[in-house]
Amino acid sequence: MEPATSFPPLREIIAQYGLGARRALGQHFLLDLNLTRRIASTPGDLANQTVVEIGPGPGGLTRALLETNAKHVYAIERDKRCIEALQSLTTAYPDRLTIIEQDALKFDFQTIPTDGKVTIVANLPYNISVPLLIGWLRQLSSIKSMTLMFQKEVADRLSAAPGSKSYGRTSVITQWLCDIDTAFTVPARAFVPPPKITSSVVRLTPRHQPQAEATFEDLERVTAAAFGQRRKMLRSALKSLVAYPISLLTGADINPEARAETLTVVQFCQIAENYRHIKKAGGA
Repeated sequence: MEPATSFPPLREIIAQYGLGARRALGQHFLLDLNLTRRIASTPGDLANQTVVEIGPGPGGLTRALLETNAKHVYAIERDKRCIEALQSLTTAYPDRLTIIEQDALKFDFQTIPTDGKVTIVANLPYNISVPLLIGWLRQLSSIKSMTLMFQKEVADRLSAAPGSKSYGRTSVITQWLCDIDTAFTVPARAFVPPPKITSSVVRLTPRHQPQAEATFEDLERVTAAAFGQRRKMLRSALKSLVAYPISLLTGADINPEARAETLTVVQFCQIAENYRHIKKAGGA
């Protein structure tokens, strides 16, 4: 296997192909290959796994992933400049690297030819990181694990506990479906151009079973209503869902005067299930 160090330095690739980072695409490139190798090692042994990378840019993380025992790496990129810059990698690894020109928000993992589940490893564009994650949570049946870089504020939100300021919709839905481990933080100076914030690498592993029974759609609607007006008591915040919001809390042992940030994931699932039954009965 050809080592990544045999390729031109990433700064030369950026200069050669005019890869000035585009703010509209949320681009911040990682040039430290030791750091990209650390990210690539975070999912654990990638032997014989199918890996999906989002937004490879000039290919720093791509190189690190190709240094592992990964069976195949699929890199999803929408910037034509980056696709051209990655051609030296596809030439060196014709049987292990495929570049797919597509918007990651529209990508369906079931289109990846694999006899198992995919492992996602990505330095995510900050401006679409949460929509990407929510979309992937809907496709967990195709995903083994996700090792993702977020801005630290978002990473903190994913693992936030009830009662904390960071706890919100994304916390509930992500924790409902995944175990979350914040691996390490990355300073702004590691990027080109440097963002104004610190980043964190997070590993998300799908649970064998969700924390409690609920449907994705109902839990999403309940949390949107509850946290959309998080300063209000639940009896007021949930009025957008049903005429009599107290009915959503019946049997769940939840105080109607409580606020969204105090509820556990399981309690939100109980509300979502009550909402499902009310809808089915024609009461919503």
